[in-house]
Amino acid sequence: MDRLNAMGVFVRVAELASFTKAADSLGVPKGSISTTIQNLESHMRTRLLHRTTRTVSLTQDGQIFYERCKDLLVDVDELETMFQSGKTNITGHIRVDMPIAVAKNLVIPNLTRFLSEYPNIEIELSSTDRRVDVIAEGFDCVVRVGALSDSGLIARSLGQLRIINCASAAYLQGHGEPTHIDELANHFIIHYATVLGAKSASWEYFDGEKYASLKMKSLITVNSSDAYMAACVAGLGIIQLPVAGKHYPEANGLVEILKNYKAEPMPVSMLYPNRRHQSKRVKIFMDWVAELMKDYTQ
Repeated sequence: MDRLNAMGVFVRVAELASFTKAADSLGVPKGSISTTIQNLESHMRTRLLHRTTRTVSLTQDGQIFYERCKDLLVDVDELETMFQSGKTNITGHIRVDMPIAVAKNLVIPNLTRFLSEYPNIEIELSSTDRRVDVIAEGFDCVVRVGALSDSGLIARSLGQLRIINCASAAYLQGHGEPTHIDELANHFIIHYATVLGAKSASWEYFDGEKYASLKMKSLITVNSSDAYMAACVAGLGIIQLPVAGKHYPEANGLVEILKNYKAEPMPVSMLYPNRRHQSKRVKIFMDWVAELMKDYTQ
């Protein structure tokens, strides 16, 4: 196996943290993966991976080598396709992460159309409420909703998602529908917290001049967006929901309430490692997601 292919194998093992998974994804025997890595380490004269019976992880040298390999492989990919035209000539993997709601309600329902236009692109879509490490976990780009930390990544603004207040019909039947912010004293909200045990539940709203927050009672705290939605559907309280997707929240059996007291819109961004080393397929995918978002952002 030539050195460039060996680098590709190494990158795959690093991203999947598994020799077996890398072999399965590449369609080759596990033994050949192990041999390739051993030969590469011998050539580089350093250990690139920590191996145990259960895990595979990058060494310090392996992390540096991984990042350089990613850049080099993207450059080679660009060279091979720079004179090609036509959507069927755009090939390869795209590894992307996004919030569950964005994946479930916006991207996945439209993905068939994208893949029919670019049939030789393969998407690896991670969808989690956890903030992934873009560099260490090998993502080409990620979609994030909310304020950004100083991650060193390049951020592309996709606008702001409007927030609506929602409750289930069952909840409204049992508690009545609030029509004014003062009535929330008699209601419950579902508290969402990334870390359980975080600050007490509060409700955000625009008071006519500025955005304010109101402490409210809560029967349940969750730490995932799926559980947040499920708790609302079950009638456990009211929620504030970023809108991303058609017929949302109606598709989940929810009713929009307190339309005059909405929370501040949430910024949505596309993050990626750098501008120089970005393949044509990743740029195309990012532009496609940005276009999808236009219908739901302001």
